[in-house]
Amino acid sequence: MKEGVVFYQLNAKFLERTEDIPENAKQVVYYSLAIGHHIGVFDCFKPILRCSNALYDQIVATFPEGSEARRKLTGLLRFGEIVVDSSHTRMLKVAIDEVLASADAEVAVWLRALDTALDAIEQEPVMYLMGKRMA
Repeated sequence: MKEGVVFYQLNAKFLERTEDIPENAKQVVYYSLAIGHHIGVFDCFKPILRCSNALYDQIVATFPEGSEARRKLTGLLRFGEIVVDSSHTRMLKVAIDEVLASADAEVAVWLRALDTALDAIEQEPVMYLMGKRMA
């Protein structure tokens, strides 16, 4: 797909270093990974959701006008990309639950896949999604 929308999931992070990390320092390392490229951390992504621009427009339109979920997903249309992290999961999961029953079948499949990705973020808060519009 040359045009459309792709959501990538953080698949791995690695830090350019050779020594092992002591167990009692792992929280510091997790924080360092969260602040990312400033300290030589590389994020590795894998594509997990793809759709056409038209389907993405339908997905966005599924959420009520003025809702936080619609505002968040519309950011991709406005800025060309969005980040979905642990601060967005609860809001998006609630919104998906509210619209899923009335969603078109193709939209519902996509929303269920997004919901699964949000579950993964809730299990591992340093994980996140990067949505990009492909031109």
